[in-house]
Amino acid sequence: MKYLKKFVLLDFLSHRIKKKSLNYFLLIAVLLSIAVWASNVWIELQTQGRIFSNINDIPTKKVALLLGVSKYVKTGSINLYYKYRIEAAAQLYKAGKIKHIIVSGDNRTKYYNEPIQMRRSLMEKDIPATAITLDYAGFRTLDSVVRCREVFSQDDIIVVSQAFHNKRAVFISDFYGMKTIGFSAQDVNYQIDMKTQIREYIARFKAVLDLYVLGTQPKFLGNKVNVPI
Repeated sequence: MKYLKKFVLLDFLSHRIKKKSLNYFLLIAVLLSIAVWASNVWIELQTQGRIFSNINDIPTKKVALLLGVSKYVKTGSINLYYKYRIEAAAQLYKAGKIKHIIVSGDNRTKYYNEPIQMRRSLMEKDIPATAITLDYAGFRTLDSVVRCREVFSQDDIIVVSQAFHNKRAVFISDFYGMKTIGFSAQDVNYQIDMKTQIREYIARFKAVLDLYVLGTQPKFLGNKVNVPI
C-alpha cells in the first residue's frame, strides 16, 4: 500500500511538471508569435511611401544598391528573383534615375560568386562595366546595407530587390541614418515560391533583433572603396 501511494504521488507530480512545462512552452510560443507579427507590422508601417514600383515615380539618386541572389535554383533553371532584379536595376540606369550600381552579394567560395554573375548579366543589358562596383561581402542584407555606408561611403541610395525584401533593407538603413528608398523588381508568384515569403516573415523579426537587441555587425568591413560617380 505504501509503495502504491508513493507511485501515485510520483505520477501526480510528473503530470503536474509536464503540464507546467507545456504551459510555459505555449506561453513562449504565443509571445514569440506576437513579436514576429509586431516586427512585420513595424517594418511595413515605417517604410510606407518609400518603396516604388513605377519608374516614373521614383526620385533620382546617384547610386543603387542591387542586393544579390543566386542566378540559378536547385533544378538548374534561372532564378526569377535574380532575373527580375537585373531587369529592375537596368531599367533604373537606362531611365537616368541612377549613375552607378553597387552589386552586393555572396562570394563565399571561388565557385560561388553572386556579384560577378550579376555584373555579367547587367553588362548583357548594356550597362557599362564602369558603372558597376562589386561588393563581395554582402553575405546578408544587413551586411550589404552597412557596407554600402561604411565601405563605399554611400548613404543616399536606391535599394533594388523585390518589394518585401526592399522594405527590410530600408528599415535597416533607417537604423543607420541612411536616406534609402526602394525600387521593386517584379515579384515572384506566391504559388511558385511560398517558402521565400514565409522566410521573409521570420527574417524581419531577426532584423529587429539584430538591430535593437543583439547589435549584430557585418562579418567584414575592411578598407574604403571609391565609387566613381
